Amino acid sequence: MSGFALHLLRHGEPEGAGRLIGLTDALPTAAGIAACVDQARDLGPEVLIASDLSRARLAGEAIGLATGVPLSIDPRWRELDFGAWDGLAPGDVEGPALARFWDDPEVHAPPGGECWSELVRRVSGAIGDLAARPTLIVTHAGAMRAALAVLCGFDVRQTWAIDLPYNCLLSLRVWPGDGLGQRPTAQIAGLYP
Repeated sequence: MSGFALHLLRHGEPEGAGRLIGLTDALPTAAGIAACVDQARDLGPEVLIASDLSRARLAGEAIGLATGVPLSIDPRWRELDFGAWDGLAPGDVEGPALARFWDDPEVHAPPGGECWSELVRRVSGAIGDLAARPTLIVTHAGAMRAALAVLCGFDVRQTWAIDLPYNCLLSLRVWPGDGLGQRPTAQIAGLYP
């Protein structure tokens, strides 16, 4: 099998950008939605999926209108749950606690939030359910990093070393698993800020 194109598009700039916006349902700006539609313009997906959070879902809806591809919603593509920190500016979180989180989000998850392996597990399930067809997913930076961990075998430090600004596009060539224990794998085909 020759694999299939998987495009992961981070949502555009939301209202309140710069905060730890995990499950907070921040609305996207009009410019953020337009930037996502622009990034998706020539991708030619057959499948269009978005996180259920407004900043991704509304961009997905606009892309669906522009491309004629029906949108499916999958909450497994949500951002990491920042728990008690969700919606806060980084400066409003105790500095050492935030530094420990950035250093090791598995061991030092936000209070009441999601650890790294939980995010990777749910994104892995979403990837496992993908059809081998050209696919565009409008999602979040954390979920994109989790996809890199699942598909490329990157560890958490490697995934967080990649800058994923608002409305960036990460394109992958994915080879599905065999259904007998072999996991899907991928190569990065491009990263477009």
